[in-house]
Amino acid sequence: MPQNRQILLDNRPVGEATVDNFKLLTVETPPLQDGQVLVRHHFLSLDPYMRGRMNAGKSYAQPQPLGEVMIGGTAGEVVESKHPKFQPGDKVVGMGGWQEYSVVDAWQPGMLRKVDTSHVPLSYYLGAVGMPGVTAWYGLVKIIAPKAGETVVVSAATGAVGSAFAALAKARDCRVVGIAGGPEKCKYAVDELGFDACIDYREHKDAASLSKALKAACPNGIDGYFENVGGMVLDAVLLRMNAFGRIALCGMIAGYDGQPLPLAHPALILTNRLKLEGFIVSEHMEVWPEALVELGTLVGTAKLRPRETVSQGIASAPEAFIGLLKGQNFGKQLVKLI
Repeated sequence: MPQNRQILLDNRPVGEATVDNFKLLTVETPPLQDGQVLVRHHFLSLDPYMRGRMNAGKSYAQPQPLGEVMIGGTAGEVVESKHPKFQPGDKVVGMGGWQEYSVVDAWQPGMLRKVDTSHVPLSYYLGAVGMPGVTAWYGLVKIIAPKAGETVVVSAATGAVGSAFAALAKARDCRVVGIAGGPEKCKYAVDELGFDACIDYREHKDAASLSKALKAACPNGIDGYFENVGGMVLDAVLLRMNAFGRIALCGMIAGYDGQPLPLAHPALILTNRLKLEGFIVSEHMEVWPEALVELGTLVGTAKLRPRETVSQGIASAPEAFIGLLKGQNFGKQLVKLI
């Protein structure tokens, strides 16, 4: 059995996460038992939610245990199988974690899923045609539920979720406005992702300034908002929401370091009779087949052209993850392991 390099959570962050919170370890891969599958990971997904799991406090999921392999989505290839439904060479996605190999009990439902790479690259199953894409789909379709002609806004617009959100919203004839960090990302959002406009939040020192830019980009107000960030950005958007607007709350990356994120104008939720709903996409597995069909079609017809930032080798994962939290990635952040 092969040697397996792993990244463990060694200690919990105080304030910002650092590379010193992680530990690299090499272990022997155990022999397979009946029903198990050995997967060689080709790609590891890095996602903002992982930062919240590093904290010890209560959240929607159990904290990442200390001294164990960091949780994370993986895409790879079966190299050995003692399960009748999986054969060596099958391309699969799962939650293999920050390591080069995983041994998976394939009898457990949802642990491992075969994917077709003839039209969709394997890495896309961790982004546009995977959890981030389905996250965008659920927030747009099930919570915002836009009508043609409405204006929808998404923060972290050029990331894996935001880019899928744009394609899905344009397919529904919406005006789509993004919020991203830096002129290069905003140009990419408009020129390649199909956004009608994109605002660089780094040009604005406070919510009032950002809200003024949103007024110019959204002359008819905002009907739906997909929230990935929180903090100043949410304050700015709330000032521009139309009556009976809908907000899908998916992430609050501005608060992942443990600092509180007070709302500046919470009364606007009542004044404008807003619907604000937080959601975790793994709790809505029933929509995944429908969402993945649409997302796969958008990729296959080049209406969704996701961008990826790829770091090389398992040892690069902690530094790449810290960069993701600081917005240094462009599109989906991956680690290539083979």
